[in-house]
Amino acid sequence: MSRVLAIAPNFKRRLSGVTSTIIQLVPLQAASIGIVTLGPGLPDHLPKMRWWQVPALIKRPAGARFRVWHARRNVEMLGGLILRDVFRAPLKLVFTSASQRAHTGWTRFLIRRMDEVVATSRKTAGYLEVPHSVIMHGIDTGRFHPAEEKAEAVRALGLDPAFRYVGCFGRVRRQKGTDLFVDAMVALLPKHPEWAAVVAGRATAQHKAFEDELRARVAAAGLSDRILFVGEHRDIERWYRALSLFVAPQRWEGFGLTPLEAMASGVPVVAADVGAFSELVEEGETGTVIAPDDLAAMTAAVEDYLRDPERAELHGENGRRHVAARFRLEGEAERLIEIYRRLGGTPQPSM
Repeated sequence: MSRVLAIAPNFKRRLSGVTSTIIQLVPLQAASIGIVTLGPGLPDHLPKMRWWQVPALIKRPAGARFRVWHARRNVEMLGGLILRDVFRAPLKLVFTSASQRAHTGWTRFLIRRMDEVVATSRKTAGYLEVPHSVIMHGIDTGRFHPAEEKAEAVRALGLDPAFRYVGCFGRVRRQKGTDLFVDAMVALLPKHPEWAAVVAGRATAQHKAFEDELRARVAAAGLSDRILFVGEHRDIERWYRALSLFVAPQRWEGFGLTPLEAMASGVPVVAADVGAFSELVEEGETGTVIAPDDLAAMTAAVEDYLRDPERAELHGENGRRHVAARFRLEGEAERLIEIYRRLGGTPQPSM
């Protein structure tokens, strides 16, 4: 514990975007600084401290004035405040905000007591009332990359390589706009027989009726063999590599990594203007951004790509370069480490 300079608490057992961020960032950060996670719901390969080790946070770390407690939820901000202000632990508190809505009074109270606040996008920053920096999420470009041979990537998933595929990935629910995607495909696929569609993601119990209704719409249109519901997959990177177009139709999103995952895989994106999507997609270069909850606009934007596969390929190539230049996961990890070192009073490594 004396060598631990940063703690990434995770006080929520259920998998979420926050959990995924911790899982991706901490191994990269651990190569440069002493960092551990604390809490349930995290894989065993991450460096961890146990609850019985929490009293060790009362002592200063070796070679630094402070440790950094990096919270991403209210409950984790509260935990850091109790350690710092009640038990006088030598901690500096960082909070990352991904919310794009007005904060409650309780959240504002907690945020005002942080030593550093980070927003994940300019939109998110607009809801903050304290000084902050913007550090956007990055993507693992080693995991998400284009297929060497598209037809083989399609065939490996048991799909028909005679088709080009347009995909929509994520939880199947109204908030995610899955119905907008399905309705657009029902309208477009009869006019474009060389294309098919894939919906990848899980419908939880409360959204199962919603998924059943979508499947019924597809069946009524006679398109059950061309609009495929393939469920949830942990190897989702393989499904991105099989696509020629990705659609992010969400009605609301906090940040949203799927456009980055698609572009890193060499796939162009049609995305609703929610979350950070307008800050991720380069209009007319890597895809297009449309108004949220606008079926007509989505259908038109998708059809532009269905009619012009060469444009889709070009924008996919642009997207890969765009992500590699601006949204590498390593870049996000490095910027956070700079904050940890500055707050902790540890020396920056010499160049």
